[in-house]
Amino acid sequence: GQVWVGTPVDPILAWVGPQGLNFATFLVALPLGVLLLPASGRVARLLALVPGLALLAILGLLNGVGETTAMTSKTVRLVQPNAPQHQKWDPVMIPVFFQRQIEFSAAAPRPDLIVWPEAAVPNYIEGVEDPIRAITDAAAGVPVAFGMLRPDTNGFFNSLVHLDREGFPRDIYDKTHLVPFGEYLPVRDLWSRFGLSALASVVPDGMLAGTERQIIDFGDLGGALPLICYEVVFAHGVNATSKRGAFLLQITNDAWFGEWSGPYQHLAQARMRAIEQGLPMVRVANTGVSAVIDPTGGIVNSLALGEAGYLDVKLPEPFPPTTYSRTGDWPVLLFVMLWLLGFGGYIYRANRPFRD
Repeated sequence: GQVWVGTPVDPILAWVGPQGLNFATFLVALPLGVLLLPASGRVARLLALVPGLALLAILGLLNGVGETTAMTSKTVRLVQPNAPQHQKWDPVMIPVFFQRQIEFSAAAPRPDLIVWPEAAVPNYIEGVEDPIRAITDAAAGVPVAFGMLRPDTNGFFNSLVHLDREGFPRDIYDKTHLVPFGEYLPVRDLWSRFGLSALASVVPDGMLAGTERQIIDFGDLGGALPLICYEVVFAHGVNATSKRGAFLLQITNDAWFGEWSGPYQHLAQARMRAIEQGLPMVRVANTGVSAVIDPTGGIVNSLALGEAGYLDVKLPEPFPPTTYSRTGDWPVLLFVMLWLLGFGGYIYRANRPFRD
């Protein structure tokens, strides 16, 4: 379904979600295969596709009933330090990237919220005695959301921290959906016998997983659902929260994928989540693409891949809750099951031996 992002078809996501769009794509492609069948059965089999194609047509008509995106008066600053993966954890370069983010955060005019990317603050920074104080001083009364490797008695969490106007860590969200074989090793004891470790392991024994999703209250900007990197891939996870915020907030490090297709695919998935929920998204990536996405999946403004800088963008207004945000994947699952039963029954009857 990602192939439709940025086309007139993608608003269908607000009705049926990614699985519905995947199935609609299947229905569009299926008649092409049917045309390759022997001519004697081609018409009958095409007729069996009519219900599915009719549904797709109805969804297309509903798609035309769109909403206009309005902007709030609030400005969010996206801070993109552009730390390549081979330098990100270099002790010599860590202070350079940290200072770059400090300078971007201190620039005038002042926004209403400053956002740094995933793992923007490591556990130790040479020459920086108190990173939180340095961030607070640079923000000068503006709330900040940033990613950090947060130490705990049992290990490290991949966290998003919300500093309020006084520099107090008001909210901390620990990533709940870690990347298997990236941030942790399933059945680690087994793999460790072969000398293997998690690909993204920058701390001993991999990351610890958080236990709960939460809405972070950013005051006048409203509540935000935090998503750290990989978590934006899972539509059902975004849809699982009991409360609805005013926007989605994703911090990520896509430097692993260089400047090939990976960062752009990840951006497309983020745009899908915004459409499905009818919510704007603030997305800040270490090396890009950082962007503010409106509830239609459109990119309001962005920082290019591989560019260091900051960008002040107005936060879009949210839409009312979408159909998909209320129902999830159940209607599509039910429809697919009924469609398979009907189509399977037709094929069975068509191929059953004739009896007197």
